[in-house]
Amino acid sequence: MTENNPNHNIKPAERVSAVSEYYFSRKLKEVARLNAKGKDIISLAIGSPDMPPSEAAINKLCEVARQDGSHGYQPTMGTPELREAMAGFYKRWYNVDLDPQKEIQPLIGSKEGILHVTLAFVNPGDEVLVPNPGYPTYTSLSKILGAKVVNYNLREDNGWQPDFDELEKTDLSKVKLMWTNYPNMPTGANAQEDTYRKLVDFAKRHSIVVVNDNPYSFILNEKPLSLLQIPEAKDCCIEFNSMSKSHNMPGWRVGMCASNSRFIEWILKIKSNIDSGTFRGIQFAAAEAYNNSDEWHHQANITTYRRRRDTAEQIMKELGCTFAPKQVGMFLWGKIPEKYNDAEELTERVLHEARVFITPGFIFGSNGERYIRISLCAKDDKIEEALSRIKGMKQK
Repeated sequence: MTENNPNHNIKPAERVSAVSEYYFSRKLKEVARLNAKGKDIISLAIGSPDMPPSEAAINKLCEVARQDGSHGYQPTMGTPELREAMAGFYKRWYNVDLDPQKEIQPLIGSKEGILHVTLAFVNPGDEVLVPNPGYPTYTSLSKILGAKVVNYNLREDNGWQPDFDELEKTDLSKVKLMWTNYPNMPTGANAQEDTYRKLVDFAKRHSIVVVNDNPYSFILNEKPLSLLQIPEAKDCCIEFNSMSKSHNMPGWRVGMCASNSRFIEWILKIKSNIDSGTFRGIQFAAAEAYNNSDEWHHQANITTYRRRRDTAEQIMKELGCTFAPKQVGMFLWGKIPEKYNDAEELTERVLHEARVFITPGFIFGSNGERYIRISLCAKDDKIEEALSRIKGMKQK
């Protein structure tokens, strides 16, 4: 700002300096500039499903949107129809019983849930356990809200599961929340009943609320699991779920959290002071989508992603990366060759020489510095073209 600007003495809140611009926000600007120069960058970076929701969901949205009474404010706790559908979804796929009136809170996606849960449980100066590597928003929102981030390690040699021996040696006296994410993003490690049992035991013994972020359980995964399947988990744990990945509805912004009635009451108290309910048409359409057939899920979440995953594995091999073949979810996580100093050296080369945008693992934490992540959220022909370009880059 110049001295002629009357606002030159205005400074942002300190929390603004606690975080940097989200990596993808910054990097996509660069990709846009390259595309403006005619580079035609293929993006294999973002986990935004490119397939449509079910036809039934779209039809329901249009039907409700045409009703005169659908356009007013909606209850923050969501419509009864949506909560009933969410409870039915958990019973059908996870065999978990949830009271739709008291144990479910619809969300505008998991990011919103991270905000509301942190506000509901964490005071400034309290500590939260965040996985390394892990979803960057666990860290950034914790910092914005004045919580202290304590990282816990996920390592390849431990199957990217928490090291509970290491956690028990940590000073947990100020820890209020523990963020977990299984099936795991970015590593693709699947959920395990043994890990879930240990998490519930850990939460009970240390009076820590474990929050499991669970949007990937249907992607390339024949056996979806929920933390809430574990006895007494509901007493000390919260689980997020989302329609973004499993139902091809990322832009619709429909998610949920489930827990005991007291936790949900606290979260609703925060949320009701921040926003109102989602558009009625979206809520009814989401409720309809929860009834998608087994065949729909298998085609969208298994068959299509399996085909794309085969090509992504070829890309990893062309780049000299190694990967665990039993990964699930909509990404492929691979370890880079020793000849590169770090993952960004490789991803920048691929971006500028092959015109393919893939994600360096450092953005997920220090334990991801020697890994890259390839998204499966691109049409088959685009992933095939990316493979062809990378082969051409190697020949040069």
